[in-house]
Amino acid sequence: MAGSLMNAQFFSDQTLQQTVLQLNTAKTENDYDMLFSKFSEAKTSEKWQANYYAAAALYLKTNFLLKNSPNSPLGDPNESARKLAMQALASEKNNGEVNLLLALIHFQKIRIKTTADPKKELKTVTSFMNKAETTLKNNPRLSFLKAEMAEKQGNKVEAIKLYQKAAQEFETSTPSSGSPSWGKQLIGTN
Repeated sequence: MAGSLMNAQFFSDQTLQQTVLQLNTAKTENDYDMLFSKFSEAKTSEKWQANYYAAAALYLKTNFLLKNSPNSPLGDPNESARKLAMQALASEKNNGEVNLLLALIHFQKIRIKTTADPKKELKTVTSFMNKAETTLKNNPRLSFLKAEMAEKQGNKVEAIKLYQKAAQEFETSTPSSGSPSWGKQLIGTN
């Protein structure tokens, strides 16, 4: 019985790993919904990772809808992504990728105009980003977030430079085993 339980666990984790690779190839709202379902229903020993990737799928879905269907209700998927990422953070307090995802989600909340206090939200973004920066180097999602922030502040030259840096990091980075590689569609490099 223990052997079959271990095989079932391994299969689930392997399926989860294969689903992670699909984050960069998702092209439609339905693709993101399917990925979210797979992550949120995953029976895995690493529940925080399932929560992290479910949150990433919702973040990417919201970003996709913001670009392609801006009149869609975007607050719910953003808030669900935040809750899932917070669950991941509860297990992995010093994980730079989880902190970075939370920074991205909170900045997205400003972009989709669902925050009551954008200045307070920006402080939250900066706090999560600073925590992420202590452990992450040459991270394309971090460069993307910095580009978004520069653009929002009207610094177009810096934003372009940072978007280019993010694109280069997506192209040249070779994520270590277990290190996330999602987000290429954020800057159109896929």
